[in-house]
Amino acid sequence: MLTGHTRVVGVIGDPIEHSRSPQMHNAAFAKAGLDYVYVPFHVRSDELAQAIAGFKALNVVGINVTLPHKQAVIPYLTSISREAELIGAVNTLTFLEDGIHGDNTDAPGVLRALEENGALSIPVGEDVVVLGAGGAARAVVVAFALAGVASITIANRTTEKAIALAAEMQRKTNVPMQGMGLTDTRVSAAVRQSTLLVNTATASMDLTQPLLISVDWLQPNAIVYDIVYTPPVTPLMAAAAERGCQTLGGIGMLIHQGAIAFEKWTGVAPCTLTMQQALSI
Repeated sequence: MLTGHTRVVGVIGDPIEHSRSPQMHNAAFAKAGLDYVYVPFHVRSDELAQAIAGFKALNVVGINVTLPHKQAVIPYLTSISREAELIGAVNTLTFLEDGIHGDNTDAPGVLRALEENGALSIPVGEDVVVLGAGGAARAVVVAFALAGVASITIANRTTEKAIALAAEMQRKTNVPMQGMGLTDTRVSAAVRQSTLLVNTATASMDLTQPLLISVDWLQPNAIVYDIVYTPPVTPLMAAAAERGCQTLGGIGMLIHQGAIAFEKWTGVAPCTLTMQQALSI
């Protein structure tokens, strides 16, 4: 029951009706016995400054940020985390007495989801291949660069985007990186020598489209991590499993990036099983 003591958090975006975060967070608040409510707010780009000021004035505890505001919100913040600085985007705001702090929980969420599966591990000192060069790829690249992988290859349909992202992230993190188009013959060699392949391209959602790579390139003991969570088992994951690879879907990243925000706002670790169950309803 909402009262005058109920603390407010939420998410902003345009559009926002599709967000599954309210059901996930509100279920976790109820499970933890916390007097919080998570609300979706439709905020247009020309209303962003007023919205941020309004949240601060109304003592809102925290806000998740989704498209198209992840970059645009940064000038209104007092401080941002190292991950958010490297990624160049913020997805979590915490309203403090002396300002507004911005985080990007996608990067640590990627790693937590991998660590949660006891059969998988972060490939420290190993080579990683990332498919895609959009916003999700930026978070993945930063996550594994900070975790201590040996090198990262970024392969994307638009070659120029892959090259630009690799050059930017190598400069920022000092981790060796190379960018290339998906049709480049070097992609095969990079996949063959990698221990982890991470897909961030939404093309894997389409069951009618061919795979972005050949699973024959994968080492049989490689890990294939598809951060796309619809469908739960993507065609890439299914084909990789037949190859003998270990696979992981994107629902864990969705849950853990939210769980990290939950902790930042409340100081309490949520029940991730409750969050997962809420998403399946």
